[in-house]
Amino acid sequence: MKALIIGGGIAGPVTALALQKAGIDSVVFEAYDTTADGVGGMLSVAPNGLAALKIAGLEPDFGEPLRHMVMTDGQGRTLGRISGEMSRVVPRAELYQRLRELTSAQRIKVEYGKRLVDVRGENGVTATFSDGSTEHGDVLVGADGIRSTVRTIIDPQAPRPEYVGLLGMGAYAENSGVHGDPETMYFVFGSSFLGYWEQPDGTIAWFSNLAVEDPDQKSSVPWSERLREAYGDDLPAKQLLAHSEEVVAAGPLEIMPSVPRWYRDRMVLVGDSAHAPSASSGQGASLAAESAVQLARCLRDIPDIPAAFATYEQLRRPRVERIAARAARTNSNKRGIGPITRLLMPLVMKTFGARAFTKEQNYRIDWNAPVTR
Repeated sequence: MKALIIGGGIAGPVTALALQKAGIDSVVFEAYDTTADGVGGMLSVAPNGLAALKIAGLEPDFGEPLRHMVMTDGQGRTLGRISGEMSRVVPRAELYQRLRELTSAQRIKVEYGKRLVDVRGENGVTATFSDGSTEHGDVLVGADGIRSTVRTIIDPQAPRPEYVGLLGMGAYAENSGVHGDPETMYFVFGSSFLGYWEQPDGTIAWFSNLAVEDPDQKSSVPWSERLREAYGDDLPAKQLLAHSEEVVAAGPLEIMPSVPRWYRDRMVLVGDSAHAPSASSGQGASLAAESAVQLARCLRDIPDIPAAFATYEQLRRPRVERIAARAARTNSNKRGIGPITRLLMPLVMKTFGARAFTKEQNYRIDWNAPVTR
């Protein structure tokens, strides 16, 4: 079997590695002419995602380790704390580079400048690219992200990503007087939401979500000033903003509505093309890695390709949509929380938050277990 994988970001290479482990050859096609070295912000990979990446062959030794989450209010009071297995926070560019090196070492072919325009299904699948070239295979995997071309080919009526009303911001603060415990990520629910962690050199990396009605609207007011207005005297936002040289708008937070069709004929979706929870889930990359591994298991064990795709969807859809729903609820709080919610949060975190968090992160795929229909 030969798989054509559309998309060379994170999900595409992981899918290729997992398929190779399952004995299935693949070629990865990337729309851009060059690699994405140095592109992208920070992302987190949860324990479940690290386990899936390890199945694909990537050891969890990248980025920085995180084992604890602490929730506070804008006055620095602790609202809740959750501890668990190790996660990793990593620049997307570093994770991309590690995967690119691994696919190269495994002799998996990656072609650049191959933007998909059409797919025909005659004795397998034939992909046509914008440069006029074609490629034939047995299956085609859409790992081409939240604005997936493959998703639209599978279902022209498929939903598009939706803006959740929040714009992601980020910066680095030096000598701010703000410190954190090692391996701890802090989430501050004050006038607006803010997250931060201390890097090994003492610099504080922080990110926030600013409520913006139209993310494309231009403004003469710098982002730093708009954030100062949103946070007011909140701690530690005030100190971090005062010691950050440049605040960067990372982009709008988007979420994929439920995608009705994950596959058709010999085409199937994986990663953000099928399920893209908001970045507030902390599970986007992890869920993509899980889906890549589960797809490989299904194609390994179920000879009938449509049946393999159907089983893959059955294994994945309930979990990813549950996490997406949780992220949507989180987004509603990321403009800031009221006094009653702030008062109840310690009880809610103790009773429900830790349990749900642990269940999400304890999920593991048994690669050696046979998949049955």
